[in-house]
Amino acid sequence: MTASKSSPWNRTRLFGAVGAMLLTVAVPAQAEPGKVLDTLQLHGFLSQALVITDDNDFFGPSSDHGGSLEFTEIGANVSLRPHEDVLLAAQVLSRRAGGERGDAEPKLDYGLIDYQLQSNQQRNIGVQLGRFKNPFGFYNQTRDVAFTRPGILLPQSIYFDRTRSLALSGDGLSIYHEERLAHGNLRTQFGFGRSRVEQDVDRALGLEPFPGEFKPDTSAIGQIRYEHDGGRIITALSAADANADYDSPGTFPGDGKFHFQPWVFSFQYNQELWSLTAEYAIRKLALEGFNGIEDRENIGESWYLQYQRRFHDDWQWLVRYDHLVNDRDDPTGKNYTAGPDHSQFARDWTFGLQWTPTPRIMLAGEYHYIDGTGWLPTQDNPEPSDTDRYWNMLLFQVAFRF
Repeated sequence: MTASKSSPWNRTRLFGAVGAMLLTVAVPAQAEPGKVLDTLQLHGFLSQALVITDDNDFFGPSSDHGGSLEFTEIGANVSLRPHEDVLLAAQVLSRRAGGERGDAEPKLDYGLIDYQLQSNQQRNIGVQLGRFKNPFGFYNQTRDVAFTRPGILLPQSIYFDRTRSLALSGDGLSIYHEERLAHGNLRTQFGFGRSRVEQDVDRALGLEPFPGEFKPDTSAIGQIRYEHDGGRIITALSAADANADYDSPGTFPGDGKFHFQPWVFSFQYNQELWSLTAEYAIRKLALEGFNGIEDRENIGESWYLQYQRRFHDDWQWLVRYDHLVNDRDDPTGKNYTAGPDHSQFARDWTFGLQWTPTPRIMLAGEYHYIDGTGWLPTQDNPEPSDTDRYWNMLLFQVAFRF
């Protein structure tokens, strides 16, 4: 499951292959290529951050010397309409957030065929086939584009970066429906298929040293979202059932099963110059069937409250409190025996500032004061006992899009 090292040739070949695939599939024999190509859209983005911490490491050796530059996101997407009811779209993403250089190997973020069964002034109904972005909370479907995030980092209690593959996208079928009502829009989306369970999940569960690997099993995700009065009030309910089988070539830890069932309740209130956002999550995680590892099931709890203020047209600042516990029955981690108590919770105060001098460029800065290491990436901190409970983090980021 280890990614291979990246090279300019590999990136060029992958981007070209995605584009060729879309063009080949999208232009049926009876279509006029000129008219089809008029619908072709290409977009991309790039962001680079500097991460500085006083203790603990985040996205590379951030506590050493001048900090870490190992937080880079590069993406390109393409879409095409071979028919008014058919959309083909794909995005390739190269992302490094600490770890090895090979982690930045470009991957297919999403690639799908979207067919609208019905589209009129009252409703849209359609299906998506392929790799689709999971409808999870407010930010998951666009989380890799810096311009769509309220800060440099999303609230880590809901949008985990250390196990992000599990939440990002799924391979299968997605059904969506939008109904335009008298005072707002009601949107629903449900997906069925196989979740992405990659090396970051092995690492977070402590299974990385073993030769086995997770194989995705049948999973489901869904969201109901209501936008009132042109988006002045937005509410959403998201739920998922992600499953995977662990295949082990040896007797230890042996074959086993992984289950993850989160529920997320989301609320946002928007005014012209400010927004108030809150999300609350209950997460059930279970491991079962392993040899020598006792079956375990725990329920985690997460929530955050965030205030954003816009000023001078192209500036905004935010303040956020983010709260996470891995086990609701043991919120302080005092009964946890596999590491320090503070690895089981995190309380994060965030203060951020963004400037967008042009629609294509964004500069941002962000400060975090954190109590606990519940969402600290394990790849950057392989010895939990060496981590400090209280730590500070400063981030700077520049982003570009076209």
